[in-house]
Amino acid sequence: MKEYDLVVVGTGSAMNLVDPMIRGNPDIRIAVIDKDEPGGICLTRGCIPSKLLLYPAELVRSLEDGKELGVSASIAVDFPFIMQRMRRLIGADINSIRDGLSSSANIDYYHSTAEFVSPYTMRVSGDEIHGKMFFLCTGSRPALPDVKGLEKCSYLTSDTVLALTALPESLLIVGGGYIAAEYGHFFAAMGTKVTILGRNPQFLPDEEPEVSKVVRKGLEKHMRIITDCEVTEVVDSGTKKIVTARDRATGKSMTMEAQFIMYASGREATSDILHPERAGIQTEDGGWISVNEYLQTTQPNVWAFGDANGKHLFKHVANYESQVVYYNAVLKQNVKADYHAVPHAVFTYPEVAAVGMREREALESYDPEDILIGFYQYQNTAKGEAMDARDYFVKVILQGSTMKILGAHIVGPHASVLIQEVVNVMYSPGESGETVSKAMHIHPALSEVVERAFTALYPPEQYHHMLMHAGLEEGAEHHHH
Repeated sequence: MKEYDLVVVGTGSAMNLVDPMIRGNPDIRIAVIDKDEPGGICLTRGCIPSKLLLYPAELVRSLEDGKELGVSASIAVDFPFIMQRMRRLIGADINSIRDGLSSSANIDYYHSTAEFVSPYTMRVSGDEIHGKMFFLCTGSRPALPDVKGLEKCSYLTSDTVLALTALPESLLIVGGGYIAAEYGHFFAAMGTKVTILGRNPQFLPDEEPEVSKVVRKGLEKHMRIITDCEVTEVVDSGTKKIVTARDRATGKSMTMEAQFIMYASGREATSDILHPERAGIQTEDGGWISVNEYLQTTQPNVWAFGDANGKHLFKHVANYESQVVYYNAVLKQNVKADYHAVPHAVFTYPEVAAVGMREREALESYDPEDILIGFYQYQNTAKGEAMDARDYFVKVILQGSTMKILGAHIVGPHASVLIQEVVNVMYSPGESGETVSKAMHIHPALSEVVERAFTALYPPEQYHHMLMHAGLEEGAEHHHH
């Protein structure tokens, strides 16, 4: 049986630790195991390939929007080229990681599936290996709902969509979350006829309702979005897929057809392959590996981070958690993982970004009388007006008595960049919104919209009244005063 100082399962963010550990201990023996191409989900089939595709889609929409400003262009999209460029760039990165793993004197690299047979012992490639310490970074995979006919019907997921070489004529995306919003935007901009079917009554259910409303309005110029709707059956007729769905509010049934179906209905744990229970490692509902505040599992010297622990399925969280594990497992400190301000973005059109609490959570967690909401629209700043940026806004949520920032939500161009102004302050002492409003902002840069959101503060009731007048309140079209 081979003996290792460290066994690493997964080649995503766990790789952040391997080089510093080898530098700190040149004799260390490490087994690195991954059943998939090396580099982890972010590189091989997540953030990086999808953003390589989404930037050209953003260019298409920006060029179209130019008409309003007196700039017209004729747009030709080369879909095969866009897909090839994406595969070429990630292929080069994957190859360099593979070369690094294969040529390191300290590492045995297993391109194979691993499973526990007993505590600290795994079976991999037909061999049993033993480790003193384990990093379980097994990621996640696309979750597939139980739908009649699915096993007999070919479908795409966020994994397999990256292999397409020809542009789908029509595409039906099952799921109404961020993956659907991103890939729907991409394919529609490329020229595919897109329909999105979401189960939740709200499109992008993890965002504020007024943010979702603006995104939906923007995307619906280019595609059909149906919400509160459950797929009950799929049939593959050879040339097309026929989908039957039920409206969850009315119970009515409808059928649709498209050349391709893509499942974008969330992600699930992969621990069924790993069998952590044989190693005395507890899992939670859904198979996520249980960890404490220090990211330790229920077995000493076994750590789980990234998607594997199911806390926040973002690459930037996995990178942060890898630092926490380095402090705790390697440097033997006691550092708690801190998730008070985890930002995220949805790279759709318009872009969305958020950090911290939603309004509903803030009203539940704090005295509702002590909540202030800051709101400012892009179009009311000089740069926003120059960009003709209608409907887009920044919303911030503060505790009135302390001016502590509780959360922020942005919908509009460069949201993922603008949110960082707020995130940085949430990591500084006091976390005060006054830090943002006091800081000198360049005029007329887009960042002024964030600054002004922190000076235009309203009690929640007044804020919602304003939203109604701006036509942004969810359901505003049904109950005008």
